[in-house]
Amino acid sequence: MKTWIEINKKNLNSNLSQFRKLVGEKVKIMGVVKANAYGHGLVLTSKIIEKNVDWFGVDSLTEGLELRKNNIKKPILVLGYVELSDLKTAVKNRLSLTVYNKETIDCLGKIPIKNPYFNPKIHLKLETGTGRQGIQENNLFDFLKSLKKYPSIKIEGASTHYANIEDTTNSNYAKNQLAVFRRMVAAIEADGFEIPFKHTACSAAAILFPETRFDMVRLGISMYGLWSSKETKAIANSGKNKLNLKPAIFWKTKIAQLKKIKSGAAIGYGLTEILSRDSLIAILPIGYFDGYDRKLSSIGNVLIRGQRCKVLGRVCMNMIIVDATDLKNVKIEDEAVLLGRQGKEEITTEEIAQKVGTINYEVISRINPLIPRIIK
Repeated sequence: MKTWIEINKKNLNSNLSQFRKLVGEKVKIMGVVKANAYGHGLVLTSKIIEKNVDWFGVDSLTEGLELRKNNIKKPILVLGYVELSDLKTAVKNRLSLTVYNKETIDCLGKIPIKNPYFNPKIHLKLETGTGRQGIQENNLFDFLKSLKKYPSIKIEGASTHYANIEDTTNSNYAKNQLAVFRRMVAAIEADGFEIPFKHTACSAAAILFPETRFDMVRLGISMYGLWSSKETKAIANSGKNKLNLKPAIFWKTKIAQLKKIKSGAAIGYGLTEILSRDSLIAILPIGYFDGYDRKLSSIGNVLIRGQRCKVLGRVCMNMIIVDATDLKNVKIEDEAVLLGRQGKEEITTEEIAQKVGTINYEVISRINPLIPRIIK
């Protein structure tokens, strides 16, 4: 393999064990494996964590079917939209659905059900202030009226998502959303519906606000050993229940070529970098097609033989050029670390995110799914 992703099984399960201790035994844990398990690999990651989670959360029907195809038998909730024409397939494969449109209810209710085991199971997404998916409070009564037409549909849960719980130390908006959620849930129950699973907590909420945990928490970024924000990390580690989260993803490649270039020579497309000294350059077979951001041109670093090596010039579609001048005994096919630790040095997702002006979520979730993932 000329480039690959290593997934640390021990770190993944250690992170989950810490959350289990934090939330207790009665609260269910949903392992959110959408977006190719945040770049870690959908099936591989799900197999690793299966014994330590109660539910799986995916974005799409495609992801849910892939898990079923690979013999994942635990409950799966599709968090994203499923097209009306695909609802029958979802129900047939025992995928629970996040629902917020009356059109979805009408389609689900008309699916012929011969075995109650295959009754459509839904989680009502309640809009409490994020402005995305969800049933608005002023439309809730009409929605429930539609739902009553179809006794085959079973409410399995109700959920919401917080808009501003990660990047701030001010929790007022989140607390208001929580109040709206409680009010809407009370209205649903008063109308005669049972809600087995109430869930609102993402990683940050699960860590910071015990009152958001209800019956289940949805663990995404922090299950993978990353913090949703520096604010969340600071607040969490200032209290009694400190978490020692460890990243589970490591991204590596190999040197494809080494060559000496004279001072004054231009490097790469657009001649954007001129060498200021006689240099040894290393060509690495990784580029923006693979998910290595083009904004890392001339500012990114990789680790070779435990030392930082600067990216020279523009990131290309399938390769980058790095400065190997200061390395001793470097050779073809030496390992280069794009993300992770080598020796005493480390390149973190947060470092990359800061350099390219994004968040750690995007850095890992955009790593090309075609790159092999292996368990370490």
